[in-house]
Amino acid sequence: MSKRSPYRTELTPLEFLRRSAFVYPDKAAVVHGDRSYSYREFELRVRRLAAGLLQAGLEPGDRVAFLSPNTPPLLEAHYGVPAAGGVLVAINTRLGAGEIAYILEHSGARQLFVDRALEGLIDHEALRGDGVTVVRIDDTGAPHDPYEAFLASAADSAGDSARDFATGTGEPPPLTAGPADEEDPISMNYTSGTTGRPKGVVYTHRGAYLNAIGELIEMEMTPGAVYLWTLPMFHCNGWCFTWAVTAIGGTHVCLRDVDPARIWALIESEGVTHYCGAPTVQIMLVNDPAARPLEHTVRTMIAGAPPSPTLLEQLKALNFHPIHAYGLTETYGPTATCAWHADWDGRPPAEQARLLARQGQGFVTSDLMRVVDEEGRDVPRDGATMGEVVMRGNIVMKGYYAQPEATDEAFRGGWFHSGDLAVWHPDGYVELRDRAKDIIISGGENISTIEVEQTVARHPAVLECAVIAIPHDEWGERPKAFVTLKPEADATEREIIDFCRDRIAHFKCPDAIEFGPLPKTSTGKVRKYVLRDREWTGREKRIN
Repeated sequence: MSKRSPYRTELTPLEFLRRSAFVYPDKAAVVHGDRSYSYREFELRVRRLAAGLLQAGLEPGDRVAFLSPNTPPLLEAHYGVPAAGGVLVAINTRLGAGEIAYILEHSGARQLFVDRALEGLIDHEALRGDGVTVVRIDDTGAPHDPYEAFLASAADSAGDSARDFATGTGEPPPLTAGPADEEDPISMNYTSGTTGRPKGVVYTHRGAYLNAIGELIEMEMTPGAVYLWTLPMFHCNGWCFTWAVTAIGGTHVCLRDVDPARIWALIESEGVTHYCGAPTVQIMLVNDPAARPLEHTVRTMIAGAPPSPTLLEQLKALNFHPIHAYGLTETYGPTATCAWHADWDGRPPAEQARLLARQGQGFVTSDLMRVVDEEGRDVPRDGATMGEVVMRGNIVMKGYYAQPEATDEAFRGGWFHSGDLAVWHPDGYVELRDRAKDIIISGGENISTIEVEQTVARHPAVLECAVIAIPHDEWGERPKAFVTLKPEADATEREIIDFCRDRIAHFKCPDAIEFGPLPKTSTGKVRKYVLRDREWTGREKRIN
């Protein structure tokens, strides 16, 4: 085995900021309302955050938690925390107080930075008793903001070379000496915990670096990119776009809340070129009163749940360029994409959308995905035989923090087991059929909830829907659809069921329709377990 070159450096996304600050020092790096930071200013703020953490006693490998919407401080944390040798724990802002307390305890975080709007979710007295230091973020940028004061207190520790660079002389010194090993942790992201306590997924400097590069390739980003933060930065570190946008010298446009009208306004006023979001966010956008065909094309990555062909058609009609990606928290967010083929160009729009709705294959920085049976053997590539999606490579997690048994189970056979059921098409592309826990078994026949959902979504009155199994005395289980109608639209249960019966096999069609809003996670995924619990109360459940 050959030795590493003595001239090689460890891969880390921290170098993305150093390079962009050197190449584009006066370019807008971060825009947030009426505030804007150049790359020179962004880099200096990160350096001061790192210095402040070290002054506060941060030791290598210590965890630093942030509970914040998409604001400059959370973006800065993606560089400042690892630059100080720490591990970033970005916490889901929609969790309850008990869930947040569990994550703080499980991760062993010694410091917590919390946005003013979320401070009521933490117990200051309990955290003090545990030795956790808390810094409030007012998100004002003003000197009296406690976060800004934290940065200012470390200004003298940032170093003469940093101050020289900030005033336009010299070059930016390294943010850090770099990780001792590129496989060192850079962050921990907690799973949604829908079937138990959330698990801490460990990301490395190497994995974050490579997934960021993969995102740049798939999103075709250039230095002129203006990225709008509709996707939560706490979710898989913003699918690693926190690092990717900086790598290309693009502009981050922060957004505290997902507001469709505000998003439409920012696309125009800031010249937004790229954004990401789950299907729920995309549905909100295409159905907002402000929706209109754009004068410039905006590229959008869709992941988190399979988008329907109907949604993809709607996005294209408004001059969005949808990029369908697939992944999990355990794969740094998206790890695969449905790469477009030139010979699809001449096909009818509906067929193009159907092809694009597939999950495709791995990023250029990932290995190819496989679909396997229970024995770990590849299923036939016939587009019909279902198996489990497994993956491995550079952008799969290091493991679950402090849970070696769960890690071993997830990587049995040397591949990460996703828990997603899919078919493998003759062209090598993978298409999800369901989560293993969501598949409906009715009278011995498997029914894909995704197929039923996509059929229901084609009804012109339907905004979005979710399908689950409900108990049935004769067939064991039958599909039920929960439907949210578009504003001012109307449809009956019978109309939607008949609509489905005209398009898919009758045994796959829902037996019942319930109208109303869908319960969702903070990242736009439907909380199907809430619906299942309601329907299976008092019955023996097949699904946890």
